[in-house]
Amino acid sequence: MELTSKDATPLSKDSEYLIAPGANLSSPAGAPELTLRAAIDRLARSGARGMRVSRFFRTPCFPPGAGPDYVNAAARLRLDGGPRRMLDLLHAVEDEFGRKRVRRWGQRTLDLDLLAAGGQVAPDRATHDRWRELPPESRIAHTPDRLILPHPRLQDRAFVLVPLADVAPQWRHPVLAVTVREMLAALPPGALAEVVPLPG
Repeated sequence: MELTSKDATPLSKDSEYLIAPGANLSSPAGAPELTLRAAIDRLARSGARGMRVSRFFRTPCFPPGAGPDYVNAAARLRLDGGPRRMLDLLHAVEDEFGRKRVRRWGQRTLDLDLLAAGGQVAPDRATHDRWRELPPESRIAHTPDRLILPHPRLQDRAFVLVPLADVAPQWRHPVLAVTVREMLAALPPGALAEVVPLPG
């Protein structure tokens, strides 16, 4: 898969990634909070370095009423090998914790979304624009057949941006040219109020 474009500097083999762990069902490791902690430890044992992890937050399941609340977090880390290896590792860890890809936006034991790889735009600016601007009614019916970086929905999601502000507040979106802190400030107060830090 080609992950370079005229809009971004190619990634080095030792790249920094932003990921968003989340869960709302128990896994073999236990309740969602325990699952996230175990998954983060698993990533560290698989070669991820320099990991910084946000606080954990409770957020409502989407769509409303579809299941238990989620526990969400964000992490910043480095891994050799490029985005394909990062994505493969995230999928392997999800599988270890019982993730079943039955329905998009369904309940899950573990979700490890790859949000960004440095300042990379992948596969290219035009494709990213198309997926980022997809109408809301089309988002559940259409799934990209390739890796899109940055994640095309990250700027819209309080449950992503609130934790991400803990670990990468100054990361700048390479297409929108705004920081995590600026994207967070643009969200409606009601959306932010739904993301509640867990005790401890």
